[in-house]
Amino acid sequence: MLHRITLWFPVVLLAAVAAMTIWLDRQVQPPERLRDGKARHDPDYVVENLAATRFGPDGLPRYSLSARHMVHYPDDDTTYLEAPRLVNFSGSNATVTVTSKTAMVSSNGEHVYLTDEVRLVRSAYADQSELTMQTSYLHVIPDDDFAATDKPVRVSDAHTLITAVGLEFNNQTRILKLLSNVRGRYEKPKPKR
Repeated sequence: MLHRITLWFPVVLLAAVAAMTIWLDRQVQPPERLRDGKARHDPDYVVENLAATRFGPDGLPRYSLSARHMVHYPDDDTTYLEAPRLVNFSGSNATVTVTSKTAMVSSNGEHVYLTDEVRLVRSAYADQSELTMQTSYLHVIPDDDFAATDKPVRVSDAHTLITAVGLEFNNQTRILKLLSNVRGRYEKPKPKR
């Protein structure tokens, strides 16, 4: 009996090692990719010369979005824009226009991430001159009339030039908050004759 156990011991040991090797191999392999196409990042539609307007509950336009070229990806439901132009009509009589070279719109359309030569212009109203802001990146939440960046920014109007790193702009309250490294220059307006 002892002789039989001695003969089968190496076979059982090899079988256990083989089973352990197969189990370890399956543990370290990446999960199998589904072949249904959902993991691909291919566009499902492309639009040239896009123009869209969103209206508020009062029937008045809240903001409009236009772009030279738009591509939508169904896997993450994101939209990419070339030469976007976002115009916000809400708030006071002053409109706010944001342009850039490129932008990405989130899946629900609530967030717009503008990149490359971003320019925000608030039109003149009442006794306020036109305000211009330039940066390389801007996160806009159109429904909240809010924009923010953590990049260097340059803000100017008729009499003021300000540079900073980062800003938050609330178009409803008209509050512009500069976050750090703020430097400014103010030129007193010349009296009218």
